Amino acid sequence: MEKPNAPSCDRNREPILAVLREHFAGRRDALEIGSGTGQHAVYFAAAMPWLSWQCSDRVENLPGMQLWLDEAGLPNTPAPLQLDVGGAWPAHRYDAVFSANTLHIMSWPEVETLFARLTDATTDDAVLAIYGPFNYGGHYSSDSNAVFDQWLKARGAHMAIRDAEAVNALAARAGFRAVADIAMPANNRCLVWRRG
Repeated sequence: MEKPNAPSCDRNREPILAVLREHFAGRRDALEIGSGTGQHAVYFAAAMPWLSWQCSDRVENLPGMQLWLDEAGLPNTPAPLQLDVGGAWPAHRYDAVFSANTLHIMSWPEVETLFARLTDATTDDAVLAIYGPFNYGGHYSSDSNAVFDQWLKARGAHMAIRDAEAVNALAARAGFRAVADIAMPANNRCLVWRRG
């Protein structure tokens, strides 16, 4: 099998890394939810060697991800975990959690489950960073996001760009307070919260 490749990972990895370098600076143990191809994982783990970077995704994505991890051969990327937010979660508690371009793919009940499960999966001072497109005040932040949202809904009725306010409310309910909302390329955002 050939390594999967998501061109968007190459385009957005530098701006995301700049955010993670700052907010994950004091962290040791990161869980990435929805690692996809694994491209982000190997790039971020190589750039932040102080972090153990735990990939996770649904079972069908693990073989391709493993190819990226094997090729990189980094000491701080353990074997990827099977993780579907509605299923079993690792018993380990992480002090950093990252996810990119996942909330608009999941159904809203799955997004709610993800945040609810973070309470048991994170330490009391954990940092959470989520990258992707968001709406504000119920409105698209750009014409391109409006087009993207229509494309998502055509792919699956459960998919949609999420409202930042609704996501913030879920984070608050899970014990996370918002610390940053950073503009990113291509009309995306990186939202960062801290627990406690």
